[in-house]
Amino acid sequence: MCSCVCVIVFGEVVDGYSGCVDVLSDVVSAARTGRSHSGRVTRTAPFAQRFPAVPSAGFHIVLQGTCWLLSSQGEPIALGPGDVAFLPRGSAHGLADDPSTPVSEPPATLTGVQDGRDETSADRPPTVVMLCGAYLLDRSGPHPLLNDLPEVIHLPTRVGRHRELSAAVELLGVELDGDARPGSDTILLTLLDLLLLYILRAWFEEQRVSGHSATGWAAALHDPAVAAALRAIHGEPGRPWTVEELGAQAHLSRAAFARRFTHLIGQPPLTYLTWWRMTTAARLLRTSDAPVNTIAQQVGYSSQYTFTHAFKRQYGSPPGSYRHHAD
Repeated sequence: MCSCVCVIVFGEVVDGYSGCVDVLSDVVSAARTGRSHSGRVTRTAPFAQRFPAVPSAGFHIVLQGTCWLLSSQGEPIALGPGDVAFLPRGSAHGLADDPSTPVSEPPATLTGVQDGRDETSADRPPTVVMLCGAYLLDRSGPHPLLNDLPEVIHLPTRVGRHRELSAAVELLGVELDGDARPGSDTILLTLLDLLLLYILRAWFEEQRVSGHSATGWAAALHDPAVAAALRAIHGEPGRPWTVEELGAQAHLSRAAFARRFTHLIGQPPLTYLTWWRMTTAARLLRTSDAPVNTIAQQVGYSSQYTFTHAFKRQYGSPPGSYRHHAD
């Protein structure tokens, strides 16, 4: 198993993200489909292990020591204490003590990671101690915010940067160190939820600071006008919004708002509204027993027939069949 630690987190409002976190939390909540997995693992050199692609987001966080992440689409990435490596689409990758170490171990899966250490090297100090794990996501209709992310997000530790992310990593490490204590199950799940949002928030902030967020969701979350419209859509998806009304939320004319929204988000405002309504409906179908007509009304459809047609267009099956296969 790997010698890295992986974690996911959801967080509180910090400078630069006030008003954006609700949308980000909404996106992550809609994408969740199951329980997250994590484990504290130690490894001793030499080691090299492959992780096949999985339908989830994978993560590694180094608590002690060093190792290398071997990406299938780029150069090896050196990981040191406090570094976070996040794979939003669960891409195939490897972990090794050195890029030159041959891969000789059987593949491992981040959805089945468990606490443990390298038993073959019990007499030597570990090369690395990590948190490794996975966060199960709905891949049937991934949110464009998640599609905007690179194959690998590397967040190196920096003094004074992303303090809430560092704090969450430390808490996770403490919670996974030793025997389970009262409340551990709920605490771990909460910390993992927090970590995902902290990772995403940190990456979006890095894009803003580096000037790489001219378009896309990294820019949209920091654009006051578009962020205001997104909050309105996510806050009331069932409201019969018009472009004029959304423009008023953004304090822009209809035409100026439509151009700005489409430029940053990649689709017109009402197209995104319909997409988000169907995404919200899919989440309700997976997580509640509410009748289909009730869900249709919640997302803005007075006609169940019209709702069913729109849902099938996005997901390829009617709501009832989608719910049946999601169980």
